[in-house]
Amino acid sequence: MHFLYNLAIQFASFFLKIIALFNPKIKLFVDGRKDVFTILEQKIAANDKTIWFHAASLGEYEQGLPVIEKIKKKYPAHKIIVSFFSPSGYEVRKNNTVADVTIYLPLDTPKNAKRFLKLAHPEMVFFIKYEFWINYLNQLQKQNIPTYLISGIFRKKQLFFKWYGGFYRKALKSFTYFFVQNENSRKLISQLGETNVIVSGDTRFDRVVTILEKDNTLDFVSQFKNNKTTIVIGSSWPKDETILAEYINSCKDDIKFIIAPHNIKPDQIKQLQASILKKTVLFSEKENKDLSQFDVFIIDTIGILTKIYSYADIAYVGGGFGNPGVHNLLEPATFGIPIVIGPNYSHFEEAISLVKIEGCISITNFKELETAFSTLVQNPILKSKKGEICYNFIQQNKGATNRILEKITYNKDYK
Repeated sequence: MHFLYNLAIQFASFFLKIIALFNPKIKLFVDGRKDVFTILEQKIAANDKTIWFHAASLGEYEQGLPVIEKIKKKYPAHKIIVSFFSPSGYEVRKNNTVADVTIYLPLDTPKNAKRFLKLAHPEMVFFIKYEFWINYLNQLQKQNIPTYLISGIFRKKQLFFKWYGGFYRKALKSFTYFFVQNENSRKLISQLGETNVIVSGDTRFDRVVTILEKDNTLDFVSQFKNNKTTIVIGSSWPKDETILAEYINSCKDDIKFIIAPHNIKPDQIKQLQASILKKTVLFSEKENKDLSQFDVFIIDTIGILTKIYSYADIAYVGGGFGNPGVHNLLEPATFGIPIVIGPNYSHFEEAISLVKIEGCISITNFKELETAFSTLVQNPILKSKKGEICYNFIQQNKGATNRILEKITYNKDYK
């Protein structure tokens, strides 16, 4: 099976180069890996001490960020290497300030794994959530480098738990510790004979808790809100926007709406704007306008949604009408805001929990959306109660980062 795995990686490498000629995102994926070894040679000296973190994409990077920051503070003499698999992570965070070197991870071939580890020579390695690259893990084990999985999630359908997944199960022996998010993950991995498993929780809670300590002021949002009830719609997709536009157009209450779509391509922004009948302004066109005179504010830029949530009275988080499902609920929840989402959220533990404890409302159609919003707007006590549930949920689940750091220190895995 390992032979077939390596063969599949080689085929993928070949075909990705062809696809890259026609697909801009794949081109970034391919081109970004061309200079990785040169970058490592230039930025990592033979006598440098390093610690390596790997994230699949942006979400995993954000999940691992609290641990990266704590490790950087604890071991200031070490260089931090952060690698990404996906362009959607690397391209957004390639200029981050926490890492000394930020790169793409070369494809998982035996040759790449050996060369990468020779140049990076990390003394500790952290994989975030669920990145399992067989050749890298095998080399880490051979070189006896302490390797950790943080905020791990295991599900029964994963390859480890299939009868033909033996070579994947073997690779798990590379990990010094598995820091998993929940008890179900601990039970699953323990069934494979792994005893080095700790339920530490989800480090994303630690990241969003720190948001409250930052300055979230956006004067232009304050001007638009104008002290009126405001619904913030974050990371919306067209399927979300279809029913949301219907609600906005039919809404008789004096409500302001801020929409921050997941995709900000000009044609999709124009389509969204055209579907809304109320007075609408774009972020890109806000200058020299009295924003208080508009009903709908479309944010056709990235990077400010978190701050915008601080102005919300109610939040709608998009993605719940597609696959794999709803986007990040933790950011609005940390501000103590009641949340509404679509029906597809079963892959996300925080969404399952927030729906169960009634801080979040899941809807499946326009009528349910209308009822959810109207109820929250017209019943401030209920709105406040649901917001408090969300806030408390975040506060009660923080602390994963410290649990991880304490265990690493306690076991003297790092010197």
